[in-house]
Amino acid sequence: MEKFSDKITGLFSSQLSEWDLAKVNYKQLEKVKTRKLEYDDFEILVQFNPERIRSSAAKVDSKSLGERPCFLCPVNLPPQQRGVAFEDDMVVLVNPFPIFRRHLTIPSYTHSDQRIRNNFMRMLSLAEAIPDFVIFYNGPECGASAPDHMHFQAGNKGFMPIEKDFFTGKNIHLSGKTQSVEIWRWTNYLRGILTLKGSGKEELAGVFDHFLNKFSLLQPGKPEPMLNILAYYSGEGWIVHLFPRKLHRPAQFYAKGSGQILLSPASVDLGGAIITPREEDFDNIKKDDITDIFNQVCIGEEQLPGFISGLL
Repeated sequence: MEKFSDKITGLFSSQLSEWDLAKVNYKQLEKVKTRKLEYDDFEILVQFNPERIRSSAAKVDSKSLGERPCFLCPVNLPPQQRGVAFEDDMVVLVNPFPIFRRHLTIPSYTHSDQRIRNNFMRMLSLAEAIPDFVIFYNGPECGASAPDHMHFQAGNKGFMPIEKDFFTGKNIHLSGKTQSVEIWRWTNYLRGILTLKGSGKEELAGVFDHFLNKFSLLQPGKPEPMLNILAYYSGEGWIVHLFPRKLHRPAQFYAKGSGQILLSPASVDLGGAIITPREEDFDNIKKDDITDIFNQVCIGEEQLPGFISGLL
C-alpha cells in the first residue's frame, strides 16, 4: 500500500509540473534572500519573500472576512489546484505562495472557524502521517489569514531554528515528566514557549487540553486563547512547541513612515524564521526590533511555571 507521505511527494511533483502559478513561485524560492541575526545562544533567520504580502497584511476583521469569498472552501479553490484527502474532513494542498521548499495547506472541507480544540489529535495524526514535515497552527488573531476556516499548514523539516535549538538543549529545561510525556520550558529565548514531547498520542492530547483550559482562564473574552503551535514526529514520538500569546500584531505593524515594520508574527516567525514581505524591512530589521516585537506579542517566560503547574 502506498504510504501517505509518498502521495504528498507525488502531489508536489504533479502540481509543480501542471500549475504555472505554483511552478513559478517555488522556482522563485531559489532567489529569496535570507540573513541571520546572532543572539547569545541562538540565531534568528530573516527571509525576504514578497509573495507573502497576502498573508502578512491580510485583513482579518469580521467585516473584511464577510465581504470576501473564503479562499479555502473547495468551491473557491483555483481549478488547477488538486489535493490529497486526509482522514474524513481535510485535504492536503500545495501552498502556491510558499515559505518552505515544500509548503502545504491542509484545510477542512467544511467552512468552520479556526479552532484547535477538538482538532489537536488530528494535528498529531498529520505529523505522524508526513514525518518529513512540521505541522503548524496559527490561531485566530495569531497570524491566520483565514480565521474563518479551520486549517493547518506544513513545511519541510530543518527550516526553522527552533527545531535545532530544541535538540541542542541550551535554552530548555525539563519541568515535568510522566512515563510517556515530558514538559520543557524555554528561557533566555525572547519568547515564552512550552514544549511537549511524548510517545503517547492520547496522553499528549490530555496534557494539551489541560494547558488550553488553563490558558483560556486568562483570556476569557476570546473564542480560544491566543496560540501558535508547531508539531512534528519522529520514530520516538511527537515534539509540540506551544507559543501562548497576548497580542495579534505589534505596534510596528501599524506605525507610519520609517517606523513601520510589516510583520504579523505567526508560527514560522515564532519558530525563529522571520518572514518579511517588504525588502526595506528585510534590510533594516535589527535584533532589538525582533526582541521588542516578541515581547509585545508573546507571553513572557516568567509566566511559564504557572502554566506548567498541574498539567501532569
